[in-house]
Amino acid sequence: MRVVISAGGTGGHIYPAIAIINKIKSEEPNSDILYIGTSDRMEKDIIPELGIKYVELEICGFKRKLTFENIKVLIKFLKSREKCKKIIKDFDPEIVIGAGGYVTAPVIWAAKKLGKRTFIHEQNSVVGLSNKYLTKYADKIGVSFESTMKYFPKNKVVLTGNPCSQKAILIKKAKKEDYGLSKDKKLVLIVMGSLGSKTINDKIFSFLDAFRNKDYEVLFVTGNSYYEKIKNNKYPKNIKVVPFIYELPSIMKVTDLMITRAGASTMSEIMALAVPAIFIPSPYVTNNHQYKNAMDLVNKNAALILEEKNLTKEALIKLIDDTLLNTKNYNEIKNNLKNIGIKDSGERIYELLKGMIMDDKKFF
Repeated sequence: MRVVISAGGTGGHIYPAIAIINKIKSEEPNSDILYIGTSDRMEKDIIPELGIKYVELEICGFKRKLTFENIKVLIKFLKSREKCKKIIKDFDPEIVIGAGGYVTAPVIWAAKKLGKRTFIHEQNSVVGLSNKYLTKYADKIGVSFESTMKYFPKNKVVLTGNPCSQKAILIKKAKKEDYGLSKDKKLVLIVMGSLGSKTINDKIFSFLDAFRNKDYEVLFVTGNSYYEKIKNNKYPKNIKVVPFIYELPSIMKVTDLMITRAGASTMSEIMALAVPAIFIPSPYVTNNHQYKNAMDLVNKNAALILEEKNLTKEALIKLIDDTLLNTKNYNEIKNNLKNIGIKDSGERIYELLKGMIMDDKKFF
């Protein structure tokens, strides 16, 4: 398969793109893949390190308020469209994929103008600005949440789930003892993203001593930068603090309850592995999409939510205790997660891409 794929800005877009690439390569090892990303965001470092061919665009996102800065943004966008037309014409892919972020806009636009098959994926329950713009240029649109389908044309949208979910299922289960944890005690995993969140970390760090006499253990993943600040501190015996876990789903597989943000990739892993979670959505993201992501599960009694503005030691510990100690409610949440989680997302997306390339009528 010859593929151009684009995604950028955050791990929530980049890691699903990588999951799609890995699925394609597992099915067709001789596939030729070209990744188009930005010149200044995290994908420019992550993707080349994986040995994937990479081309960068000098592009930035539109400002949501009226400002002259958007004139510069528009000029960069128009230049990027022309560059993408040349890149795609030269590479001649069978299909072009956008997995989110403003960098995908000129890529998918150019592909459609050149008559290429196009597929975009929306990870969040709220549609991003780029995917709104690209709806008319996409042949098919994959979504992670059933509730998102209503925002796209019925003849284009497909419920695929998030491809990070299938990768999570395949990852080997961690051993608790490797983290100094007991095999016999319940585990609460607290993690606020790969870089951590200083606001939340400061609060949770101040709460840690309150877990001292609990029957469960707590594994607090702080993020590398925050860990440097607190690594020499002493903690209760049932608290373990680490900077980073490379394959987080490995430890999620032995976790009883997770405290986390509500990013799309994390949520896909939670649903795939049926890990009950208390979401503390970031209030600083576009369109408050993490809150809406979380509520998609909360409304199905498949998760709990504690907004950052309401985060106190008492509120968090009560919610943890009430969840872990109420077996009936806990099992209901876990069973609901099992019923809504899409465990074969990578397979669904691969089959869709293959069908699109072959002009299979059932996909159009």
